[in-house]
Amino acid sequence: MATLCKNCSHALVFDPASQRLVCSACGSSFRPEDVESESKAYREDLKAESMQEIYGTKDKDLMDCYVYACSECGGEIIINGSESSTTCIYCGNPNVVFSRIAKQKCPECIMPFSIPKETALQLIHSKIDKGFFVPREIKHFTVDSIRGIYIPYWIVNAEYTDAVVIKGSVKRGKNTVTKYFGRAGKLNLRNLPLDASTGLSDESSSRLEPFDLRNIKPFDEDYLAGFYSNISDVTYSDMRQAALIRAREFFNEDAMEDCRASSKKIISSFPSLRLDNDMIYAMLPAWFVTFNYKGKHNTILVNGDTGKVVCGLPFNKKLFITLLVITGIIVTIAAFFVFRATLPFLFTGKSRSSSDGRGKLIAALIAGIIGLFATGIRKVIKVVKQISLTQDKAIFNFTKKRQG
Repeated sequence: MATLCKNCSHALVFDPASQRLVCSACGSSFRPEDVESESKAYREDLKAESMQEIYGTKDKDLMDCYVYACSECGGEIIINGSESSTTCIYCGNPNVVFSRIAKQKCPECIMPFSIPKETALQLIHSKIDKGFFVPREIKHFTVDSIRGIYIPYWIVNAEYTDAVVIKGSVKRGKNTVTKYFGRAGKLNLRNLPLDASTGLSDESSSRLEPFDLRNIKPFDEDYLAGFYSNISDVTYSDMRQAALIRAREFFNEDAMEDCRASSKKIISSFPSLRLDNDMIYAMLPAWFVTFNYKGKHNTILVNGDTGKVVCGLPFNKKLFITLLVITGIIVTIAAFFVFRATLPFLFTGKSRSSSDGRGKLIAALIAGIIGLFATGIRKVIKVVKQISLTQDKAIFNFTKKRQG
């Protein structure tokens, strides 16, 4: 179902910049709350037909697909099992599958897009242009597709309690000893957003946070016009497990930071979660931008409300390794001269009695160098993990299934 212009009957599209429904044909614009489609009551009870029923196919890949008729041109609109708004590939007009919204799982709230498509692309380029190791081809990438998608979320409150035992190493004079720490406490979570779409990984969706929940409005399907959306397809058990994982991450991070030790590791825990029943079902906005680089699909996410850009991009490995080698040579040469100046006995064979204090300085210098390289390695590991999420097939498939 498309929401039509009162003046010319052309399909309206929601404009994030003006926060109004606009008509590209006559230029009219309306507030979403002031528009009510006359055909909505009729189309509420209009049911989709499965592709198996229409085409007589038994292809398992098509069993989760349904066919609707475009309200503008009558063309077939094919959607998967959880989509609730899409675009007609024949006439380009937006269509909201209202029967799904009204009869199945109507959201309570929606956060309208406030970042237009053009702004999302500008934010992406602004971020990747600052990447020193980002290849030139990526900085000037060609967009394969850009989709504004409303992701279903459950916003929950929860109380998490845990008691953990942490194993770590502590310096005792010249020796290192193993020490055990106990930490217990309670964590109250308020307005925690949990991704309610099985098609998108929790790790990918959580990177879009935070959302400014003050911008949430009562649900109105007209905000979906011109965008794609999914309905919630997770169970209560899925939500509870997701909340438990997120709460445990928050708790463990605080517990680890509270222990002064190295090589820390949690060896046991006793988690407990109480999930409040006053959960809010909401749709939150995100832009999905895909491009191809060396035969691999990459998907960049942009928070449709705050403009936060989420991506981990392939880097120029040759440039990185070259700079790493050069840095290593410079550090080695600098360390040689420092050693020669502070510990001459290493090079001349003289007594080392006067060099004890300098030895401590050298030890600190070596520890600093090791720490510097360890930090660099951790950052590289983090970047590699982010790249794997950007190139994740699941997130690409979540985007490419959209018509239009």
